[in-house]
Amino acid sequence: MISQSTPIKEKIKFFEKKYGSSFNIFEHEIKEEVKEKEDFQKWDDYIEWKAYFEKLKDLELKLKEIENAQEVKLY
Repeated sequence: MISQSTPIKEKIKFFEKKYGSSFNIFEHEIKEEVKEKEDFQKWDDYIEWKAYFEKLKDLELKLKEIENAQEVKLY
């Protein structure tokens, strides 16, 4: 799982650098911008960034579950 998270973190860093903000700030800004004028490139980046962001959260949650496992059975 750790090896899966590395390329995802790199993509997230790419978007953070490209837009100079965190995902949460960018998400808020793009939703506000849509009311005025839609920027398709930003919207495409938002969709991709969101997928990476959610996948990383999922991997981190699974990793915590493994670390906090009380009872592990190996068959």
